[in-house]
Amino acid sequence: MKIYTVFVEAKTPGNIGFLARCMKNFDFEDLILINPCKLDESSYYQAVHAQDIVENALIYDSIDEFIEDKEIGSVIGTSGSPGGKHNIKRMPITPEELGKTININSNIALLFGREGDGLTNDEINLCDILVSIPTSDEYPIMNITHAASIIFYEIFKNKKEYPVDSIDFTTIEDKKVLMTQMNTIISKLDYPEHKEVIVKNIAKHILGRSFITGREAKTLRGTLKRINQRINKDNEE
Repeated sequence: MKIYTVFVEAKTPGNIGFLARCMKNFDFEDLILINPCKLDESSYYQAVHAQDIVENALIYDSIDEFIEDKEIGSVIGTSGSPGGKHNIKRMPITPEELGKTININSNIALLFGREGDGLTNDEINLCDILVSIPTSDEYPIMNITHAASIIFYEIFKNKKEYPVDSIDFTTIEDKKVLMTQMNTIISKLDYPEHKEVIVKNIAKHILGRSFITGREAKTLRGTLKRINQRINKDNEE
């Protein structure tokens, strides 16, 4: 299983090289370019000793095409402006929190957006987890390679300090089953339509941000099943 570093619509060839160099520093190898600018000599010059990462980078027309081709189980987006506390779709975690909880039992996509513009709202909606780096209110937006270095470092550091390879984490298929169970229950709670959508989104993002073990998933499935059965029984009465 792999973590893919995904650079969405890179505008500057040199930044592709800088990003590859950051990847090499922290043992990241797989670079994906979504509809990028044309690579040139600066892409390789700025990569220095990470030119192999640039040479082996895969190019896709869209994020959806990449996700399907590489069978991505979890999509992690990055954002410099996560929004306020009421913006449900964009509630972020810090790189430190990501590093301590990430597990590589399925292919993971780590999305970095365009220089200056970042990811679009539609692209953020594709993400299971959103990561944001706390920065100064006066100048909050970071250069993509600086932000990437912080995130790579936290993942690299915590894999060394808190190895999770021996933990039986749940699979993406198990999470899909849990999400289906949650949606079934939520649909039976008589929420107004707009509220039901919000609650389902909250459940999706809570589950997306969690790296639960196989045993925890099994227990949760059983609990959700019992809740659904109780609701059905009450409705029959």
